[in-house]
Amino acid sequence: MSLTPALCSVHTHSTLCDGKNTLAEMAAAAYAAGVKHFGASGHSHTPIPHDSGCVLPADLTAYRRELLRLRQEYAGRMEVLLGIEQDSCTPDPVPDWADYWIGSVHNLYDRRTGQYHSVDWDERKLTTGCEELAGGDFQALAERYYADVAAMAARRPTILGHIDLVTKLNAGNRFFDEDAPRYRRAALAALHAADPAATLLEINTGAMSRGFRDTSYPAQFLLREWRRLGGRVILTSDSHSAETVVYGYARAAQWAQAAGFTRSAVLTAAGAVECPL
Repeated sequence: MSLTPALCSVHTHSTLCDGKNTLAEMAAAAYAAGVKHFGASGHSHTPIPHDSGCVLPADLTAYRRELLRLRQEYAGRMEVLLGIEQDSCTPDPVPDWADYWIGSVHNLYDRRTGQYHSVDWDERKLTTGCEELAGGDFQALAERYYADVAAMAARRPTILGHIDLVTKLNAGNRFFDEDAPRYRRAALAALHAADPAATLLEINTGAMSRGFRDTSYPAQFLLREWRRLGGRVILTSDSHSAETVVYGYARAAQWAQAAGFTRSAVLTAAGAVECPL
């Protein structure tokens, strides 16, 4: 069988964190959609109060056990990979049993107050965080966000997650100008912290399926620069429900092609393998 991007879905969430379906239901939906390389990437545990109920428990034993059970259930039909979406605010290391990990920034920590501020939860949390962290300057908030992304990228994750997540609630440049040189410098600096030889940049359709964006993450200027650097991309759905395990892949492929990519990666048990878009 020839590889295609739609055979791979490795950014997924279940009821063990903030998803709507169980791990078993997510795996079944992936298999029904024709996926051959399925990965669960539950949100790593954080000490953040507003993350309660939305992240994996600190004890990952049950999560790992269920994934190993599913691996055995689908053996010979669909690879089941053990992954985790490691949050920048997670104090624990990536588990040594993980087949891969997605490095992401969702929250910014204020060392002065000990508070955490989400960049993608809702408008209230975003504006409160901007006031407390950046004195109401959204460009400064974006710079703070990208500094944390750069630190995560430098850790060489398997996949760098939704690099420009800070734009999720910024449709129509509502809070800041995504074309401003100041914004783009910060975003590009974060991208340049990633190692193209070690890390895949995801083209993530999750905000599209949930109605926040009309296009995938990341922006075209970031994709074009990643291509110039020799980086590779992977299509992901950041799926939180069974019906979206390969959501928007055709549009994501077009987004990648618009930036000059002709191939993307499929993550397998043997590692990343490239295939035509």
